[in-house]
Amino acid sequence: MNCREATLVATATLFGAFASAIALRFFLHQRSHSKNHRPQNDVVPDNNNRSSISRDPFDPSKRNGYLTWDDYFMAIAFLSAERSKDPNRQVGACLVSQDGIILGIGYNGFPRGCSDDKLPWAKKSRTGDPLETKYPYVCHAEVNAILNTNHASAAGQRLYVTMFPCNECAKIIIQSGVSEVIYFVEKRLENSDVVYVASHKLLSLAGVKVRKHQPLMNEIRLKFEER
Repeated sequence: MNCREATLVATATLFGAFASAIALRFFLHQRSHSKNHRPQNDVVPDNNNRSSISRDPFDPSKRNGYLTWDDYFMAIAFLSAERSKDPNRQVGACLVSQDGIILGIGYNGFPRGCSDDKLPWAKKSRTGDPLETKYPYVCHAEVNAILNTNHASAAGQRLYVTMFPCNECAKIIIQSGVSEVIYFVEKRLENSDVVYVASHKLLSLAGVKVRKHQPLMNEIRLKFEER
């Protein structure tokens, strides 16, 4: 290869590298542009931000995506459960009148005046002493919701609870006049089959309707923000 041919090869190589760099830069720019810049009429809805979709101020129709009554009351039960100090299981309940008015809410915890820091939250005792566990002291969410009610007992009341009630709660539910129990999940504790079989039996004999909640929404997010 003479000097002239070597010069041509070097020039061609340099030009090829330069062209490749230009092409790569253009490709990356196009990807970035298509990802970060959408046409103005291409609206991407954001389910977590209601303000992301502009609404015609003259549109007289109601909005979609609002909560059903069942989801609403069960969500309040779940929100109440967040107040529980129990590190192992948080249960919430919401008592509702026949007319859809919230009568009381509750969560599992110790009685009023009993310090959350002085009584044990343990599920088991290292020494086998049941007094070193939470069970002799805790009030269940259903009981608290019924006792915290701000109205007199009346027929047609419904109790929404995140966990199916035990037999002791079932007795209080029946005696308070609740007509229907709507629960989210039934989780039986260790060696507690008798407790929940008895609960089902009591509620059935007393004519209290029982049904499992079927949510229409997988989750409900709460944001503390101005609207």
